[in-house]
Amino acid sequence: MEKMMGLINLDPEQEMFNELTYFRNGASLPFGGRYRLIDFALSNMVDSNIEEVAIFTRNKYRSLMDHLGTGESWNLDRRNGGLFVLPPDWNDPTDVSKGDLRFFHNNQDYFNRSQSSYVLIGGSQFIANANYEEAFEFHLNRKADVTLISVKVDELSQEHHPYCRVEADEKKWVQDITYDQNNHHVFTGLYIINKELLMKLVDHCIAYGKDNFFTHGVREHLADLKVQTYDHEGDHAFINTVEGFYRENMNLLSEEKYLNLLYKPKFIRTKVSDNPPVKYENGSSINKSIVSNGCVIEGDVDQSVLFRGVSVKKGSVIKNSIIMQQCTIEEGAYLENVILDKDVHITAGQRIIGSNEKPYVVAKRQVI
Repeated sequence: MEKMMGLINLDPEQEMFNELTYFRNGASLPFGGRYRLIDFALSNMVDSNIEEVAIFTRNKYRSLMDHLGTGESWNLDRRNGGLFVLPPDWNDPTDVSKGDLRFFHNNQDYFNRSQSSYVLIGGSQFIANANYEEAFEFHLNRKADVTLISVKVDELSQEHHPYCRVEADEKKWVQDITYDQNNHHVFTGLYIINKELLMKLVDHCIAYGKDNFFTHGVREHLADLKVQTYDHEGDHAFINTVEGFYRENMNLLSEEKYLNLLYKPKFIRTKVSDNPPVKYENGSSINKSIVSNGCVIEGDVDQSVLFRGVSVKKGSVIKNSIIMQQCTIEEGAYLENVILDKDVHITAGQRIIGSNEKPYVVAKRQVI
């Protein structure tokens, strides 16, 4: 039986999260009250019967490694296979590789030791609740060299701009990969490739001084490869901007969207935390919000997402906002269309208002 390994390549991801990524990379950005963006990629790979997952990460990865731990939360703390975080390790004095090709070059032993013959490669900014076993079967049955996983988007937004567009014939064979902003067939950044072909293309790209594997290894060799597309159907999102991050968190306040993205067909896994249940004090008011364990609510919370351990004091109001872990909102404060990063302290009587299009962001550990 053919096996597939997983690779989450964070190196080429473009981030426009501003204050939210001062102290972390985009993959470890908190989402939905208790998750991180990388939880989706990891959970989907594990649910696709992938037993070994590697992560290429170049910078600001302390928070990511703290979140991942041994991989136990995703059933990746195993004797054979498991989770491998592969940060930069440039010790080869003869190495001339650049960009994400340096990760492939310096981790050749990792790929060679694997018993898997195929690799599912993706990033962290496309989130969905998906199983890629059917896509893998499609790849094997059609003897494709590469299978791109794509989505057909009804309404294009700013978050789709950095992603390639797929032009395919009626049989799903890819004819071109472009950046045509009018094409609604969007490549998710996920693709399946034969491991032997992967390493061959890596060597070719390095020999010619290239710096991005997908662009120079797959896209530039489209005429020489059998490349097909597999369309993912179901709820999904692309998150690479502050505005997109805010909007997709707010979308989770729809029960249908929340269940489809986080619990169907399987639940998205995340790091286990042993916080106590939410404590609602007399006089508090909650409306259409996500409130996570460990929160203590004395004030009013309306259509907002509160992460673990948030304290909302008496007389304070939170509307249409995202409040991350361990924030404290003192008495009489008013927050609307606001994103507070972790450990922010809002003092009594403060009034902060952003907009739906441009939420007001407060960086980690600030006191206002």
